[in-house]
Amino acid sequence: MGSMDGRTAVITGASRGIGARIAEKFAAEGAAVALVARTVEAGTAALPGSIEEVIAAIEAQGGRAAAIRADLTRPEEVETVIERAEAALGPVDTLVNNAGVNFYGPALDVKPKRYDVMFQMMVHTPFRLCQLAIPGMIERRRGWILNITSKQARHPIGPPYPDWASDGCVPYGMCKSAADRMTTGFAAEVHGTGVRVNALGTAGLVMTPGVAVVSPHTPDNVPVEPDDAMAEAAALLCDSRSEDTGRITYSMELLGRPFPDGPWALSATY
Repeated sequence: MGSMDGRTAVITGASRGIGARIAEKFAAEGAAVALVARTVEAGTAALPGSIEEVIAAIEAQGGRAAAIRADLTRPEEVETVIERAEAALGPVDTLVNNAGVNFYGPALDVKPKRYDVMFQMMVHTPFRLCQLAIPGMIERRRGWILNITSKQARHPIGPPYPDWASDGCVPYGMCKSAADRMTTGFAAEVHGTGVRVNALGTAGLVMTPGVAVVSPHTPDNVPVEPDDAMAEAAALLCDSRSEDTGRITYSMELLGRPFPDGPWALSATY
C-alpha cells in the first residue's frame, strides 16, 4: 500500500531532473502519473532525459504513467494538459507545477523574450493549470497542489549587498515570489474544500541537467542536497493523509535532515 494509491498526478517538467524524480517517487507510492514536458523521445533534445525514459523506469517498477507532450510557454497547449491527462489516466487529484527555466544575468540586460518565457512558464502556466485542475478537485472533495519554489524568491538582505551583486536571478526570483503568493492565495480561497495547496523549494543545489548547464553562475557557498530530497519532501506534502496547506517550505527543512557537512540552515544568499 502506497501513500498515493488510486490517485492521478500531473507533473510538469517531468522529463528530467527534479520533475522526473518526483514522478518516479509518486508512482512508487501508487499514483498514476501524467508526465508533462516537450521532450518525449530520448535523444531529441540538447539536454539528457525524456518522458519515455522516465515512463520506462516507472513501468519497470510496476507503476503506471502517460506522456503528455506540451510546450508550456504556449497558452494553447497549456489549455489541454489537464483534459489530456484525465483522458489517459482518470480524474486528476494532484498537480505539481515544477517546470522552470532561468536565464542568468544582470536585470538590466535581460532580453524581453527571455523575460516573457520565464513568466509564461513559471507564473502564467501554473496559475492556469490550477484554474483547470482545482474545480474537479473541489467537486470530488480532495486535491493536492504543489508549486515548486526557490529561495531566490526571498528579498536581498542589505544594504550593503555583498552577496547579491552578481546574483543574476532577479526575474527568476520575481517568478518564484509570484508562485509563493499564488500558493498562499489559492490555499486561502479553497480552504475547507479538501484541496491543499503548498510550495516546496530546494534547500541547496540539486545538480539537474538544467542546472549543470548554468553551474558557472551558481554561488560557490551553496550546499549540495541529496538527489532524493525534493522527491521525498514532495511525497510528504502530497501524502493522502497530509492536511498541510498554505505552506512554503524547503526540502531538508521538511525532512529534518542535516547536510553532510553540518546542520541544515537557510542560506541568505541562495
